[in-house]
Amino acid sequence: MKPYQKIPIVECGEPLVSIPVERFAIASPHPYQKLGAPYGERSPYYLRQSVLNSLLEVQSNLELHRPRWRIQIFDAYRPVSVQEFMVEYTFAELLQTQGLNPDRLTDARRQEIWERVYQFWAPPSLDPATPPPHSTGAAVDITLVDETGQALDMGTAIDEISPASHPDYFANVTSPLERQYRDRRQLLQDIMFAAGFGQHPNEWWHFCLGDQMWAWLSDRDVARYGRVV
Repeated sequence: MKPYQKIPIVECGEPLVSIPVERFAIASPHPYQKLGAPYGERSPYYLRQSVLNSLLEVQSNLELHRPRWRIQIFDAYRPVSVQEFMVEYTFAELLQTQGLNPDRLTDARRQEIWERVYQFWAPPSLDPATPPPHSTGAAVDITLVDETGQALDMGTAIDEISPASHPDYFANVTSPLERQYRDRRQLLQDIMFAAGFGQHPNEWWHFCLGDQMWAWLSDRDVARYGRVV
C-alpha cells in the first residue's frame, strides 16, 4: 500500500466530463491506445468537472505569461483495465531493456523489478478504498508545448522510469541544458500549484486535484474523488 492510499475517500459525486481538447494540445494518437490499452468505449480525455475547471485556469494563466503556449495533455482518465495493461507493459518493457528472460528470473530479481514499476505506477486495484489516481478522473499527465506547437524537452520522456524523472532532479545543476530542464519543470510546477494541484513525488508530469494523492500531499484528512466505475 502506498502512503496516500491510507487517506479515506468521501466521494462527492462530481461528474466525469469531456475535456475540450481544442483548448489544449494533445498527444495524438493517444500513447496508450496506440499500444492496445483496453479503453473500450471510454476516452482518456475526461476529468472531473472541478479538475477540468482548474486545468482550464492553468491554460489561461500560461497564455498570460507565454502567449500561444499550451498545456499538452498526455493522459487523463484511465480505467483500471488500462492501468493493469500499462503496469504489465511496463514490467515487460523493463525486462526487455535489461535483456532478461521472464522465465529465468529469481524471485528476488522479479520483486526488484516490480518495485521499480510501482515507484511510478499505482497498482491496478479494484478496491474502492485504494483506486489508482487516474481512475478517479482527478489526475492528469501533462507537459508544455511552445508557440511553434513543439513539445518542450523536459529532461526525460513522460513515463520514463529513472531518477531523472523526479520533479527536482535538475534542481542543483550547472550546465545550460540541464538548467533549461529545471526552469521548464519549475514553470510547469508553478502554474499547476497556483491552481491548487499537487504533484507526484516521482513524476514531473503527473498532477492531481481532489484524489487521495492530492489529499496526502496537501496534508488533508479526506479525499473527495474515488474510482469512477
